[in-house]
Amino acid sequence: MKTPAGIYIHIPFCAIKCMYCDFYSIAEKEDAIPRFVKTIVSEIEQCNVDTTNWNINTIFIGGGTPSLLDSEHIEIILKALQTKYDLSQLSEFTIEANPGEAPKNRLIDFRSLGINRLSIGVQSLEPDILRFLTRIHTVEQVFETFENARSARFDNVNCDLIYSIPGQSWDIWNRDLNKILDLGPEHISAYTLTLEKGTNLFKLVKGKQVKMPNDDKTSKWFLKTHEIFDSRGYPSYEISNFSLRGFECLHNLHYWKIYPSLAFGPSAHGFDGKNRWSNIRHLDGYMDKIESNKSPITFRESLTENQIQNEKIGFGLRMAKGINEKLVDKDILKKAIQKWPNCIHVQNHFIQLTQNGLVFADAISVDLML
Repeated sequence: MKTPAGIYIHIPFCAIKCMYCDFYSIAEKEDAIPRFVKTIVSEIEQCNVDTTNWNINTIFIGGGTPSLLDSEHIEIILKALQTKYDLSQLSEFTIEANPGEAPKNRLIDFRSLGINRLSIGVQSLEPDILRFLTRIHTVEQVFETFENARSARFDNVNCDLIYSIPGQSWDIWNRDLNKILDLGPEHISAYTLTLEKGTNLFKLVKGKQVKMPNDDKTSKWFLKTHEIFDSRGYPSYEISNFSLRGFECLHNLHYWKIYPSLAFGPSAHGFDGKNRWSNIRHLDGYMDKIESNKSPITFRESLTENQIQNEKIGFGLRMAKGINEKLVDKDILKKAIQKWPNCIHVQNHFIQLTQNGLVFADAISVDLML
């Protein structure tokens, strides 16, 4: 039986680099797009990962802002994938888009290429919060982009949101969340703002120009947010992801279940079931290497069985379904249940975290690992 697998394409171009973003992206380099597309096609053609026993059923084009590329460029990349790999079982094909940077005609063209899922980077519906996050779209463009997606026949739309932001009150977040829910997207990703080294946000906090919300406040908002999603028919299937039944993101589920994934583009991370690798985190360096017939991979590691098992525990506990109890030593599980009261639930041979447990998911996962 073939293993479910996905393909990730990283598009690094952005109109502006957001102050909190740790993903590799660059601004004001859109003139390099034609060269970049040729390069990524070459990387696809040169890839020697054995996918014989894979069932590739998802593609995710992320970034960056992939919607900055026109449909002709996306089509070139897609044709290279179709030539190289069996995509006959493809069921989910996602592209990310920012409000104001995904014209209706472009969305229509994307849909005609077989892209059937759109992920919109909303983040907030409060103008002051958008400015703080250095997002350049307006609130009106959020609703316009969503409407354009529906007009382009996207019937699987995700909205990305961020909460627990400095200056954001509960009333603002509650209002924004319910407005997005009223739109009726099939999927919503709601993340708490995290502090990542190397970002402008990290520098501002370190310089005491910005103060992050404390952990107690973030935890309370986390639990209340989950309650709202549950009451509106969007149960969480993963810590930060909520959907209508049947619209869970298959591509992300691949990552959380430790399934293999090909990855192309600068900073892209791949996994073949045993080995992990990542490409150089630099656009010009990436293109130069491939054009010189050199590998863009700058990091590679082979995982031991214990490491793979621990990853299944760590990522699996993030999901509502949890993990098979066979993954965890019985004595370790017993100690964790005692240490974390009302946080761990065992049912039908599966270990799951309660709502309270999800708040401490990372720490509990470590306690359950080998």
